[in-house]
Amino acid sequence: MWGIISQKGLGQSLQHLRPSASAGRGFASATKGMMVREALNSALDEEMSADPKVFLMGEEVGEYQGAYKVSKGLLDKYGPERVVDTPITEAGFTGIGVGAAYYGLKPIVEFMTFNFSMQAIDHIINSAAKTNYMSAGQICVPIVFRGPNGVAAGVGAQHSQCYAAWYASCPGLKVLSPYSSEDSRGLLKAAIRDPDPVVFLENELLYGESFPVSDEVLDSSFCLPIGKAKIEREGKDVTITAFSKMVGYALKAAGTLEKEGISAEVINLRSIRPLDRATINSSVRKTNRLVTVEEGFPQHGVGAEICTSVVEDSFGYLDAPVERISGADVPMPYAANLERIAVPQVEDIVRAAKRACYRSVPMAATA
Repeated sequence: MWGIISQKGLGQSLQHLRPSASAGRGFASATKGMMVREALNSALDEEMSADPKVFLMGEEVGEYQGAYKVSKGLLDKYGPERVVDTPITEAGFTGIGVGAAYYGLKPIVEFMTFNFSMQAIDHIINSAAKTNYMSAGQICVPIVFRGPNGVAAGVGAQHSQCYAAWYASCPGLKVLSPYSSEDSRGLLKAAIRDPDPVVFLENELLYGESFPVSDEVLDSSFCLPIGKAKIEREGKDVTITAFSKMVGYALKAAGTLEKEGISAEVINLRSIRPLDRATINSSVRKTNRLVTVEEGFPQHGVGAEICTSVVEDSFGYLDAPVERISGADVPMPYAANLERIAVPQVEDIVRAAKRACYRSVPMAATA
């Protein structure tokens, strides 16, 4: 079943080289709805069709068509050499994927959940992320590690956590975290075409969510730039940064704040590493306030990095202390009532934004 990395397959594959698509394009008006899983599936399908070096491997990606049906139909279309069902051994198949990337192929390694990527972190960090640097640029590692990340529902501490900060702290990796169907389609295409290893953090609670997409997003040439955030909603009173599922929460919070006379600007980070510091700082210099939102643990989190960037580059523009909203500093509880308390909610974002705008009593004053 590992015929995809045979010399014959490699020789045929290397004849079909395609440059990375340019990013950054305008968007037409929305024309239809598309679920996140459909957006990911279409991106995989189009990139596999365009480049014979691209192949997918992981647990249940073939016969079962993906644990979340992201790879639906791909086995029938591309066969078992390009849609490879693996044993339950993350360290094994991730190592095989990295080795295939060394030889010029473009593996997409799916983890059934990024919690299972802990079994393969040595290959992700030491084998994939560092090889280009340690080989003085002689070896590129064009590989994508993708799958569901973040807080799930009712699966306990070992299967419900965000790995954005974990992987974003490692040089040599690019880390992407889509929110909408547009994000998922455009960023996955960019990840597959990129010459460097990319960690692609999806969210299982968003797979079935539908978002409006434009005709341009549906075009096979559509691709989003890595390292560029998107301003989902413009505002003038406070900046709210978020990624993945928390973007939706931030937008709901902005709607609530608007009713109370507070105009919130919501930034969808999209890319965790590289981080779009320019967009974040530009927004803060306009609003003079910042609230960061994430599902992950508070210490050493993505929000902490954003706060540092703003303090370093835009401290003189801040009119209030930065507010950080994150998951609780505990392993995820299993009980539903405790799980909700451990995860950021819309009302938490609203309260933080109001504190930043001096529209409520600061938390320290109530202690």
